[in-house]
Amino acid sequence: MTGKSQLGDFLQARRSQLRPEDVGMPTYGDLRRVPGLRREELALLAGVSVSYYTRLEQGQSLSASPEVLDAIAGALRLDESERRYLHDLTQADRSRTRGRRPAPERLTEAAAQLMEVLADVPAIVLGRRSDVLSWNRLGHALFAGHLDPHAPDLAARRPNMARLVFLDSHTRDLYADWPSKARAVVGNLRLVAAEHPQDTALHALLGELSAKSGEFASMWADHRVKACAVATYEMRHPLVGPLTVVQQTLSHGPGPTVVVATTETGSASRAALTLLAQSTVAADPARRESRPSTA
Repeated sequence: MTGKSQLGDFLQARRSQLRPEDVGMPTYGDLRRVPGLRREELALLAGVSVSYYTRLEQGQSLSASPEVLDAIAGALRLDESERRYLHDLTQADRSRTRGRRPAPERLTEAAAQLMEVLADVPAIVLGRRSDVLSWNRLGHALFAGHLDPHAPDLAARRPNMARLVFLDSHTRDLYADWPSKARAVVGNLRLVAAEHPQDTALHALLGELSAKSGEFASMWADHRVKACAVATYEMRHPLVGPLTVVQQTLSHGPGPTVVVATTETGSASRAALTLLAQSTVAADPARRESRPSTA
């Protein structure tokens, strides 16, 4: 998965997803051999020559300026995440170096402190490849109660949320609209892959998922890009039943991210989450004994 092939594939895929009528271009009732816009139509919309755009799509030109990329992004109707992804792919081509296995990701002190104050909210800490670096008691119970709660403590045993979403039947059943969750995972991985083109561990994960999941391979080939900062999901928890949660990413930039799940005040979902929290206390004698007496 090189940045060069990804750039051409991305441009071609997004061009094929645009219809002439979407961009106000007449069709004159012509029969098209391929779906979407032609190269010359896209080049006209972007204000570049057909030959230049063709070389860019075929990976033969690495000299596109930020202004040209923005023009192409506008012609393709890309949103902010997709626009950034396009720039990252082009930059990856220019600065390509031999891939090397990066250092293992670790739970930072700042993230650990944040988890301490989020004891009453389901929370997990994810590395950039979606490895679970840490989770609190309620986060474990909500997202992966069927796994060993101590699994994130050792790097070799850490669960990976992308693997769980695509390869784990419990996690698949957890989401009422599993395709929506799956597309969000793939879209986020695309952003990370463009930002870290030399991350061999990440590309090994992508290869594994493509080989083991036809659905992942199909979604990856679709070249959709999506930043998952906030998303609402209906969940079907095996212990407390259905609930609707808002999953939010609290930290951005370099380092791990903290993802929390919240529910609406006074809702049935909040009641279900409270019940889940009570069940985690009941299942842990040490925690139950530490609770203050009500006598």
